[in-house]
Amino acid sequence: MPDVHYATVYFSGRVQGVGFRYQTLNVAREFDVAGQVRNMLDGRVQIEAEGTPDEVRNFIIAVQERMEGYIRRVEQTDTQRAPQFQGFSIH
Repeated sequence: MPDVHYATVYFSGRVQGVGFRYQTLNVAREFDVAGQVRNMLDGRVQIEAEGTPDEVRNFIIAVQERMEGYIRRVEQTDTQRAPQFQGFSIH
């Protein structure tokens, strides 16, 4: 199986307790991406997403647009790797 584009994104701000993970799941349904979203112990939210570069990029942009009032900082790393996710889930 060919490699896919993989992004790990950390969102800081008032991102826990505001429905961030559920909004992310809803946004993920609009794109051809797989991955997961989770609350981190330090108060951030982490998204891991894989797919084509365009789908992953547009998905992350859509999450940022949907939740922009809550996000103060975004940290993102991108790479290529073998696919590891089936569908998109909340953890």
